[in-house]
Amino acid sequence: MKSRLNIYCKYLFASGLTAATLSCSNTKYLKQGQMLYTGGEVKIENDSLSKNEKKELKAALEENLVPKPNSTLLGLRPKLYFYNIAKEPKKDKGFNYWLKYKVGEKPVLLGDVDREFNRKIIENYSENKGYFNAKATYDTVSKNKKAQVIYTLRPGARYLVSHVKFQQDSSLVNKEIQNFAHKTLLKSGQPFDLDVIKNERERIDNGLKERGFYYFSPDNIIVQADSTVSKNHKVELNVKLKEDTPDLATKQFSIDKVIVFPNYNIQDVKRGKYSVPMNPDSLSKYAYDDIYVIDPQHKFKPKIFDRALYFKKGDLYNRSNHNLTLNRLISLGVFKFVKNEFIVSDSLKHQFDAYYLLTPRQIQSLRLEALGRTNSASYAGSELNLNWTHRNFFRGAEQFKAAVYGAFDFQMGGQENAQNLFRAGTNVQLSIPRIVAPFHFNSSSAFVPRTNITLGYEFQNRTQLYTLNNFNAAFGYVWKENARKEHELKVIDITLVSPANVTDEFYKQATTPAAQRVVAKQLIFGPTYSYTYTNTMLSKPTTIYYKGTLDLAGNITGLVTGANVKNDKEKKIFGIPFSQYAKIENDFRFYHKFTEKSSFASRFIGGIAYPYGNSEFIPFSKQFFAGGSNSIRAFRARTLGPGSFDPRTIKKGTLLDQAGDIKLELNAEYRANLYKFLNVAAFVDAGNVWLINEDSTRPGGKFSKEFLSEIAVGAGVGLRLDFSILILRLDLAMPLRVPYYEKGDRWAFDRINFGDSQWRKDNLVFNLAIGYPF
Repeated sequence: MKSRLNIYCKYLFASGLTAATLSCSNTKYLKQGQMLYTGGEVKIENDSLSKNEKKELKAALEENLVPKPNSTLLGLRPKLYFYNIAKEPKKDKGFNYWLKYKVGEKPVLLGDVDREFNRKIIENYSENKGYFNAKATYDTVSKNKKAQVIYTLRPGARYLVSHVKFQQDSSLVNKEIQNFAHKTLLKSGQPFDLDVIKNERERIDNGLKERGFYYFSPDNIIVQADSTVSKNHKVELNVKLKEDTPDLATKQFSIDKVIVFPNYNIQDVKRGKYSVPMNPDSLSKYAYDDIYVIDPQHKFKPKIFDRALYFKKGDLYNRSNHNLTLNRLISLGVFKFVKNEFIVSDSLKHQFDAYYLLTPRQIQSLRLEALGRTNSASYAGSELNLNWTHRNFFRGAEQFKAAVYGAFDFQMGGQENAQNLFRAGTNVQLSIPRIVAPFHFNSSSAFVPRTNITLGYEFQNRTQLYTLNNFNAAFGYVWKENARKEHELKVIDITLVSPANVTDEFYKQATTPAAQRVVAKQLIFGPTYSYTYTNTMLSKPTTIYYKGTLDLAGNITGLVTGANVKNDKEKKIFGIPFSQYAKIENDFRFYHKFTEKSSFASRFIGGIAYPYGNSEFIPFSKQFFAGGSNSIRAFRARTLGPGSFDPRTIKKGTLLDQAGDIKLELNAEYRANLYKFLNVAAFVDAGNVWLINEDSTRPGGKFSKEFLSEIAVGAGVGLRLDFSILILRLDLAMPLRVPYYEKGDRWAFDRINFGDSQWRKDNLVFNLAIGYPF
């Protein structure tokens, strides 16, 4: 890329690239008689239209003109210039090919413009928008080998809808149409608009599909426009069935039999193993309630299909249930392909059989993964995972996952005395595609609700300091209302942290009670709930993401036992004091795409954890932290806060893991693409953490009304190398506001000195991470 840029710059200087030369030199490459097309313009001559109506119509018409002229930048055409100066390449590769056809743009000539075709487009579009007497002409204006086409439209008056009539007849399909005619998109007084008419036909079709008319089509509806019955530019609309509508489209169909092939394979079909439709006499042995499951090898329990299928014998066909069934079958996670067919079984009774042809995924898989990873504490490293998955563990589409892993992490851009981490562990999860509970849970979502049971153990060794044994078990549910809303409730989530091999070196570095709580025995249990809303999967310029989490630990147990640590009534289970607290965390993200190559992203995090009853402090693993590659990047990981506490007062070589009970953080980032995989960003981060209770070893750490003056601010720039399978992020940040400086002197602008090497060492923070921070 660097060599290309160097040659690219030589081209600029060698050709004397200035605004003036770039503007006029493109035409010198044209052949005799050729003219550069600079675009088309539409002028509207009509005094009855408002300024906004003219502007809207003009913009729509010009958008429909073809071809588009060469792209411009500040009135210039640099892409065309690079096309012209680049030599014709001999091969479809190399620098000349890249400059001419990747950077450059072929000239659009006047000869490429079909002016008569564009004139007809202008008239047709205008008529479709209600300007029935529209007439357009065109003229070509040329100068200095450049040409522009001026189209003049005389649209006349716009016709308005005077009356909408839904023509009645005795057919069943017409009666159904009349039932939802009152919700029509066609309104009296509105302008005639062909796009609205098309949408109305689709609305009628969707309504009929919900009422059993499977074979109906929007093309079976005609909307007649009559402008002769009214004066003053009015038009009457008559909505009716076409006379040549197929008889099948007018019939209301219901479900006869529901037949499932859970082990369907196209190759077996070719060998004649399957027959669709099936002989009714051979179905009886596969009956299960109201469905037939063709599974001779009994690979699947029939009841999973009974729960997933929304069609039963005798049901009227309904498109919503049709799509819902397909989505639920896919969300079971055990089928690779899901195909559906409806075959008429009784034409007199208007019934058809519903066939579901399901191709299973590989039931078992074993995967070895080598990963590069980073975390919020600015630790980077590698991880090796061995994962085994069984997608039909008890023949009910239950997913069983087991994994063993080992990882080695080292800290980059964090504390100078940070120790390396070695982690190894195992975990298992059983995911059942239904809610296992003593109560009935009814979900009409396209996503199958799940019951999850997890068990895990992790051995964590922080070199030369301590070892932690972490045990975890959880039982809970995950369900989605739709693609945007997800709920997760862990009825019980148990964590047991047991330290071992705590060294003298650790106590030498961990000189405060807060730091020593890292190796305290912890027993945490209770329910947790999280709600997630996101529409980031939609192709919209503006999208959002929100996740709210509620964590309640030891609440019922603390209430029953009368635990109160402040009154010397600390209660223990198996000799370990259990944690009691309430924690709420909110993560809100906002994304806006300016163009295909530039966007804006922001995030707000707000959380509070309150200890009470059996706990005076929040467990270290459940506290909030600030700083690091995924937080406030101008401050090293876990060195910021709490509040205005000054970390410089801590003796050098002391363990510095600053945590808090309250967190506020705001991040904003502008992202842009430079070239293919190379992206850049400019960002600003702000926030801090605070304590609920006063801590004498960390003065200034308690949350107070002065919290706004204790907000840290940092800014920086970064590179993102997007290799599709991996995004490598490099950020360089500097502090702009330091909360532990004296009041009135916390903004750092006066102290910025890039020429001072010591200043650069203390204030320029480099972060290396994988993936985007948010």
